[in-house]
Amino acid sequence: MSGLSLHKKLEENIGLLIFGILVVSSIGGLVQIIPVLNQDALDTPNVNARVYSAVELTGRDIYIREGCSVCHSQQIRPLIAEIERYGPYSRAEEFIYDRPFLWGSKRTGPDLHRVGGKFSDAWHRAHLIDPRAVVSESIMPAYPWLARRDATQAGNISAKMKGLRFLGHPYSDADIEAAPAQLAGLKEIDTVIAYLQMLGTGYSEEQSQ
Repeated sequence: MSGLSLHKKLEENIGLLIFGILVVSSIGGLVQIIPVLNQDALDTPNVNARVYSAVELTGRDIYIREGCSVCHSQQIRPLIAEIERYGPYSRAEEFIYDRPFLWGSKRTGPDLHRVGGKFSDAWHRAHLIDPRAVVSESIMPAYPWLARRDATQAGNISAKMKGLRFLGHPYSDADIEAAPAQLAGLKEIDTVIAYLQMLGTGYSEEQSQ
């Protein structure tokens, strides 16, 4: 059977065409997935990696709740233009304690993976409450309610940490017991800022050598 007649037969037989698509897609998927399964970086944290504190974890949950990851990726690709704009490219071992991952590909706003320490807490506070107050051309929506809501309203932090410990995050009993007190007196905006300020800080130049 010639290649042309085989192609015609595939086009005329919907069942055979679907089967062929599934086979080709499966091969392509396996080619990408199998090599990745053997990478130690996927389950071995880098030397500076650590679990999120109770405050940072709460801020991360609020960040997800407010849809921040819809417009901001956390995945700097190994391309010169990206590295020059955002900083060192993202490494797999930096995300060991991220559940869920917030990599993304949509960038209505800039990538935030290396934003930790780039701006002051005061800048982040002003930016979250009124983005145009610090970036006049910003199209980001304002989040003034974060400055009014108590951080303890964001959910049961002890239960979250126990769940993550079950999944392998090294939280101790002492960490979990102390978590509610760490949130006492804080507003949701304080926790989001704490989360933003630690993004990308687990990387050091020495690790890339």
